[in-house]
Amino acid sequence: MANDLVTRYQPYTDEMFTKESKKSLLTNQDFNWTGAHTVKVYKVTTANMTDYGRSGATGSNWSRYGAVQQLDATTEEMTLTKDRSFTFVIDKLDKDETSGQLAGASALARQIREVVIPEVDTYVYAKMAVNAGTKAAALALTNTNIYTEILKASTELDNAMVPETGRIIVVTPDVYQLMKQCKDITMETDIGAEMRIRGVVSNLDGAAVIKVPANRLPENFGFMLAHSCATVAPTKLEDYKIHTDPPGISGELVEGRIVYDAFVLDNKKKAIYYQEQPGK
Repeated sequence: MANDLVTRYQPYTDEMFTKESKKSLLTNQDFNWTGAHTVKVYKVTTANMTDYGRSGATGSNWSRYGAVQQLDATTEEMTLTKDRSFTFVIDKLDKDETSGQLAGASALARQIREVVIPEVDTYVYAKMAVNAGTKAAALALTNTNIYTEILKASTELDNAMVPETGRIIVVTPDVYQLMKQCKDITMETDIGAEMRIRGVVSNLDGAAVIKVPANRLPENFGFMLAHSCATVAPTKLEDYKIHTDPPGISGELVEGRIVYDAFVLDNKKKAIYYQEQPGK
């Protein structure tokens, strides 16, 4: 047999598996950061109810409606803290000698898909978990208790008067398997094409169920029941550029910058219920 064996490279790149972001289902863009780095919103108090003095004012009260109360208006401040960037270069010969597989446009798309999106998702989910209005004690989830715990979460949101429509259950693939194995759970899997594209895999008691890879969620994540009204997740700037033959480089210089953050509103924290599992 000849010793000079031929090695052939195919014009194909073995891409890593990735998942698109699903945070748009769980968050909102209710506020505008255009022209500002900080946004303030008001929180206004209300007055207590009292008995009407039909026979006239009593004591020091001059009003039959009761003691006049002062309403307070305080502000809640949201300042962007995440200003992230990346840059890399692709030499012109490297692009040529890899049959174009090492190219600016595809490399930039890969960077966004495999690095940028996972980073933003991980940050947003962590913010939601840390600032959840209800954080249940750590509990090992099983196929016999998973439905009971989800019902507890739903009851908490009901008692907090969180809107029933638009609720989302976030689970890891492992917890989703527990849900499918639970004899008490009947999930509606007849989901519209649009919702499937956005990441919804089923519906349980009116709440959409989405699976998120465990490596984008906090450690020991069990599940989260949330409504999008609670979390504001602005992306103020997304700026990606490919420079061809810039000074000092024969090839492509790729640069990217993203400014983002996530905030859980004080008066809407109860719209997030987080169930943690014990550490392993």
